[in-house]
Order: sequence, then C-alpha cells, then structure tokens
Amino acid sequence: MSERDKAAFARGPVLIELDGRPEQGPDQAPPVPDPEGATDHPQGRAMQQMAHLMARPPSRLARWFWALLLSLLGVVLSVAAWDFVTGLIQRAPLLGYLVTGITAALLVVLLAIALREAAAFARLGRIDKLNHDARAALASDDLPTARDVTTRLAALYSNRPSLEWGRARLAEQQADQFDVSGLLGLAETELLAPLDAAARLEVEAAARQVATVTALVPIALADVVAALTSNLRMIRRIAEIYGGRAGTLGSWRLTRAVLTHLVATGAVAIGDDMIGSLAGGGLLSKLSRRFGEGVVNGALTARVGIAAIVVCRPLPYIQQRRPSVTGVVRQALTGLFGQGSETAPKS
Repeated sequence: MSERDKAAFARGPVLIELDGRPEQGPDQAPPVPDPEGATDHPQGRAMQQMAHLMARPPSRLARWFWALLLSLLGVVLSVAAWDFVTGLIQRAPLLGYLVTGITAALLVVLLAIALREAAAFARLGRIDKLNHDARAALASDDLPTARDVTTRLAALYSNRPSLEWGRARLAEQQADQFDVSGLLGLAETELLAPLDAAARLEVEAAARQVATVTALVPIALADVVAALTSNLRMIRRIAEIYGGRAGTLGSWRLTRAVLTHLVATGAVAIGDDMIGSLAGGGLLSKLSRRFGEGVVNGALTARVGIAAIVVCRPLPYIQQRRPSVTGVVRQALTGLFGQGSETAPKS
C-alpha cells in the first residue's frame, strides 16, 4: 500500500455521491414477488376449482365401474344379511326375529328415502314444466296457456300461508288481464316477489360465508371445501324457497346443472368487468391477497346463486328485475372487509 493510500485510509471512509439519482428509501423499494409464480391479482381459485370439479362429467368407464361395484356390494350384503338372520333364528329364535324386525324396518326406511327422492325429482320437473310453458306462452302470445300456468302456479303455493294474501290478489285481478305478459307479470309480482327476496338473502349469506372463510382460514383446500358446502346448501335452500324441495340426489343433480351451465358459458372466470375490478382495482387485493381472494370467491358464489335462482324459478323474469352480481356482492360484503364492497362499480 502506498503512502497516499495509507493517508486516505487513516482519514476514514470515502462517501461517493451519485449526482442526479435521488436516494431510495424503503417505501420506494420494489414489491416482493409472489411465490410460486402467482398472478398479480386474485383469481378466485377456490370457486373455479369447485365449479370445474362439480361440472366435470364422469366417464362411461367410471359409471360402469361404480354401477358394477355397488351392485356387487348390494348382492354380497344382502346374502350376508340373509345368512346371518336365518342362522340367528336357528340358534336363538327370539333374537333372530328381533333382528328380522330391525332389518325390515331398515328396508322400510330405505324405501321411504327412495320415494322422497323420487318426489323431489317430480317437484323439480314440475317447476321446469311451469317455466317452459310460461316461456312458450310469452313467445307465442298464448293467453289460455298463460292462464293455465297461472292456475298451476297458484296451486303450487297453495300450502304457503305467507303467500295467502298474494294468491287472493291474484285470484281477484287475473280476470282483468287480457295479455300474456300482464297476466304472468301479475302472478310474478304477487307470488314470486317475496320468494325472490328470500332467495337473494340466501345468496348473500353464502357469498359472505365463502368470502370470510377464504380470507381468514389459511388452511390448504379449506376454501375449496367451504365453497363446495356453501354452494350446495345455497342451491338446496333456493330450490326449497321456490317449491322444488330437492333431496340429496336432487340437490346434487341441480348443483351439477347450474355449475355445468356456468362453466360452459365461462361465467366462473374473472374476465367480467365487475369481478375483474374486484380482483385488480380493489383496496383489499392490494393490501392482502387472501382478502382479495375472499372478495372474488364471494362474487363468484353470488353469480352461482343468481344462476340457481334462474334455474329454480317457476317463471322467467317479466316485470321483476333480475338481481345483479354487483348489487348482491355489495350488500353481502358491506362491513365485512371494511370498504371492500365499494370497489364494485355501479351497474
């Protein structure tokens, strides 16, 4: 080391100033990249995975596998139960007859469950027929068909005490209606408007639950399970509100029909303007990815709920206004994540 370097070293460190370049503080540092190649904005992956999982059609080979497996298990269990009961009667007659009675009671319960499922499918078919006939009457301006639809709709809700006043007003005013849209619009206003309000509350509750679980529970697949169970419960409740009380198989089939339609039309993607703004422009998505995912999953749940209302409703929308995803999400998430619902644009 030269004498000049030793003298400079003894004076202390050298500060080199970079002219023209402002000093960069921690607040100006670039953001930390998301792990695992995540995208810039929340995607609502829980709802998308749930929808694709439910809407995926089983292969023919899988259907044959499950059919043969269940048939084989049924035969094996039946033969084993028969041998057990007959052998028990020979060894201990009193105990054998008691087990026989229990088995017979179980078969009666299974038969009742099967009949209930069949009745549920019949109710869903009845509502589908009403909706189809109403659309046909509107398309062809067929007043007799519209009057028949109105009569059947009133009979569908004849056991609803809460709709008694609406049925009375419909019976009083329907004779004064001489056009199809006016008659069906009157039936929609008097009978379906209260049911629409109740169905919307169910959609808001499900959207709120899915958004909360997604935002606050950091467990893997917990958001997918919450989305699946909440949407199944929501669709079943909507069907019950409109008179199509669906059993277990009926609810499963109805859910598959709704989600298959949404997947086929691309409605579970976030390319929509409203959901895209929630995912990318909202304050929540900038502060926390989990909160942003919660808002988007709640919005997609609301979209599923509105599709379920359209499927379960015995009449198409005529005079009543179809609920919008924006309005449902705003009402469902108000106060849940601070100002999160205000990120949705006005429709």
